[in-house]
Amino acid sequence: MDRTTPPTAPSIEIDELELTYGDGTTAVDGVDLTVDDGEFFGFLGPNGAGKTTAIKVLATLLSPTAGEVRVNGFDVRTEPRKIRESIGYMAQETSIDPELTAEENIRFACEAYGVPRGERDDRTAELLDLVDLTAVADKRSEGFSGGMKKRLDAATALVHRPPLVFLDEPTTGLDPKARNRLWEYFRRINERGTTVFLTTQYLEEADQLCERLAVILDGGIVADGSPDELKRQVGGDVLDIELQDGEDAKTRAVEIAGEFEAFDDATVEETETGISVTAETARESGTDLLVALRDAGLTVTGFNVRAPTLDDVFLAITGERVDTESTAGGVDTAGTVGTEAAAGREDAS
Repeated sequence: MDRTTPPTAPSIEIDELELTYGDGTTAVDGVDLTVDDGEFFGFLGPNGAGKTTAIKVLATLLSPTAGEVRVNGFDVRTEPRKIRESIGYMAQETSIDPELTAEENIRFACEAYGVPRGERDDRTAELLDLVDLTAVADKRSEGFSGGMKKRLDAATALVHRPPLVFLDEPTTGLDPKARNRLWEYFRRINERGTTVFLTTQYLEEADQLCERLAVILDGGIVADGSPDELKRQVGGDVLDIELQDGEDAKTRAVEIAGEFEAFDDATVEETETGISVTAETARESGTDLLVALRDAGLTVTGFNVRAPTLDDVFLAITGERVDTESTAGGVDTAGTVGTEAAAGREDAS
């Protein structure tokens, strides 16, 4: 059976995809999307936007209500088995068997995916090395840290050398060190020619890894482009101003910035510590705004002018900021889309 895609064919082709659940809820509505062979693609959206539903359709775990979807050249309705044989899928929750060793988990996956018996030894050794688990190959995975379990799960998704891998929020709940190590493995996979389709809560993750992003909102794609292209759509730089005196000061500062002539086309919002102004003239006129705030009797305790981030893109597109709260274990995480990072710090080793 041919599990590969012709080099010139897209890995994913979606035309007017719709999925409506039995209760009448439309989770995906008219999505058009193409992901090229070899691309590292990111799919972002707030909770409930439709991204997990879409990835489950692509992985043949859900059947579309309408539209055409092809994965590695195969139709999701008529050729689901061929798709499953030609993809890897790493879900949010690890699927490894805690009773098995790292090596046994990979061998079991080799058997499940039909890797020829004569290739299993070499393939297992290659993957243990890829995810840096060779030293614990004979250890039962129940004693592994969260980061180790995630890396082992990634290895089991790659045993059959799929040309396309789906990573559904693969680093949620990991501390920054563990997350960064997984990023390196995902880069390696992509550099070897594998197409990667990533959904993630972490905007930093998308910024660092993805060549192109699509943002889904209310079941439809509302933005598509490289991280830099999406940031340019925000329109200018961002001036963050920290204020003393609480909520009343923020409200007054927003009013002053909104009336400021140099910021006619600016986006002004309250933040946790003050206000944020996004404008083409943020760098040139930022000091003038600071003077105006001082003249109005407001106390500025800090300010910074910076280039926009994907967090700012999300604000512009969805009207909401991402959640940047730390995990319960005190680990400072990257911003997440619509949810807190899972509580508890997990070892990266």
